[in-house]
Amino acid sequence: MTPLIRAATPEDAAACAAIYAPFVRETIVSFETEAPDAAEMAGRIAANTASHAWLVAEVEGGLGGYAYGSPHRSRGAYASSCDVSVYVDPAFVRRGLGRALYAGLLGQLKERGFHAAFAGIALPNAGSVGLHEAMGFTPVGVYREVGWKLGAWRDVGWWQVLL
Repeated sequence: MTPLIRAATPEDAAACAAIYAPFVRETIVSFETEAPDAAEMAGRIAANTASHAWLVAEVEGGLGGYAYGSPHRSRGAYASSCDVSVYVDPAFVRRGLGRALYAGLLGQLKERGFHAAFAGIALPNAGSVGLHEAMGFTPVGVYREVGWKLGAWRDVGWWQVLL
């Protein structure tokens, strides 16, 4: 399996929404509580593509995952930093899609002048921690009990990589 990593288009919105929805509804991975529909996802793709980047992985005739960059914070001095996220369809986990998506994304963000990328990971999540550390991210801290999801307080760890 060799995925095709490419820039997302509005036509990818429904597939991205379908990949993301179970993470929202069934896990602590996302702190959203309502899964966005295709129209909302199309808006996110447009906004993040304009300012940062949004990539998808085509595999076996469909989308197996996506990754994107977004603003880290709104104040001016943060403009060279960004947040990153990656979501892989569970059917394609542990096949290298996350690494391939992040390799492309981090390269594009560096080319666009970003200096540092941050990833917030709801804990525990050994798979995501392993992926981020394999991509060169290092832990920088934990927000303890920062979110209430699925009936309990949840921690978020933060990882950083300099581009």
